[in-house]
Amino acid sequence: MPPFWTISVRLDFSASHFLRNYCGKCEALHGHNFGVTVAVTGSEPDPKTGMLLDYAVLKRETRAVLEGLDHKHLNECPAFLEENPSSENIARFIYRSLRPRLAPWPNVRLKSVSVAEKPEQWAVYEEIGEENA
Repeated sequence: MPPFWTISVRLDFSASHFLRNYCGKCEALHGHNFGVTVAVTGSEPDPKTGMLLDYAVLKRETRAVLEGLDHKHLNECPAFLEENPSSENIARFIYRSLRPRLAPWPNVRLKSVSVAEKPEQWAVYEEIGEENA
């Protein structure tokens, strides 16, 4: 198996949401400062820079996705009109929105997206398949 590297960035966004069909406090409207960690992997760092992908590029592309969520009421965002804006579903939404934005860098693949509502609890989403291998 060839060697590979993983690089990650952590950004955040603030938003409100509530969970439908949930019996508990989170069924009421509330907000979070969501922490988002994005990890990409690859086996061929750029020989000129020694970097798999510039952190600035990964942050820029991630921020572009998070812009649509930041300071929004997530239940009113198109992606969550019917689907609950749980950490799990938010992580999947970010992953699937970010993956095509990273296509111009064929030496990397999106490994995972983590979404934390609090520092001590988070959901991780990744897709494992031929197109991501």
